[in-house]
Amino acid sequence: MNITKDVSRLGQSLWLDNLSRDLLRDGALAKMIAEDGVSGVTSNPSIFQNALATSPHYADDLARLRREEADVERRYEALVIPDIRDACDLLLPLFERSAGNDGYVSLEVAPRLAYDTSGTVDEARRLWSLVDRPNLLVKVPGTPEGVDAFETLTQLGINVNVTLLFSIAQAQAVFDAYVRGLGKRAASGADLRRAKAVASLFLSRVDTAVDAELAGIGTQESLSLRGKAAVAMAKLAYQAYLETFRGPAFTALAARGARPQFLLWASTGVKNPDYHDLLYVEPLIGRETINTLPDKTLAALRDHGQPVPQLEQAVDEASAQLAEFARLGVDLDAVAARLQDAGVKQFETSYQALLAQIG
Repeated sequence: MNITKDVSRLGQSLWLDNLSRDLLRDGALAKMIAEDGVSGVTSNPSIFQNALATSPHYADDLARLRREEADVERRYEALVIPDIRDACDLLLPLFERSAGNDGYVSLEVAPRLAYDTSGTVDEARRLWSLVDRPNLLVKVPGTPEGVDAFETLTQLGINVNVTLLFSIAQAQAVFDAYVRGLGKRAASGADLRRAKAVASLFLSRVDTAVDAELAGIGTQESLSLRGKAAVAMAKLAYQAYLETFRGPAFTALAARGARPQFLLWASTGVKNPDYHDLLYVEPLIGRETINTLPDKTLAALRDHGQPVPQLEQAVDEASAQLAEFARLGVDLDAVAARLQDAGVKQFETSYQALLAQIG
């Protein structure tokens, strides 16, 4: 039995943090779904930039679009949306078997809209209609403006993956927006089963940033905390999830068919080669969560993973570690704000490079 399938038996979904026409056409994604239990796909401008740069399968379409379509962003959509639809179709049987709890594919709104609430709502609605698949998740950044857009989109019944979250406070703001959006949807008499959302907490980037601050402090005590911030934060974010979605405000919505907003562990490939390659996988296995893995991390899990449910273990230790960061002067909320801004800029840079590549 493949080790990766043990993870799903423990209540966590494994998604692939990659999408390309190669994966679709050579059967690699279908094989991962069948053999590894992969049950969803995430994408972003950086992933599509790499796909277009490395795959020969886009050349004919790109040549045709350069002749027929003057708008570069529409060329981009004409290249990418067929891949998104094909991945959605590949995962549709799983989506249907799970009654809509799994089997999703994510597509990001243009990064330039990260600080534009109304623009994000309009773009998400347009992409939702354009892709026209029930198992699409429209990715919206977790900026304050993005969170406001997410609340509106939830009210409208559009599936959303809120991305670029780096702290417990940012995740809690997203949970609260989801509950408010569902409440408005319920008040209108709409079907609450039609709204699905996840909250993507980015992990390795947190440790990279916090480790740099710990190194700057330079004490034995600070250095002993390197590589521990992200997992500790994730464990406590999960406690916030449980409090929110087991609480009375959501219980009434759940009785009408509302689904909780699962946490999704993102940025789970280690950036520090000194760290275990499953640092952001094994300690965070638990029910009602998702981990989206790059190919290399999925291969590592398949090769030597030891899946056991650890997410609800050592919570007191995680809380003590976060308190220690604060005592040392490491402001995790300030780190999260910087990382979110940097993440928006990184995706915008990749998006513009992608458009230049297409143009």
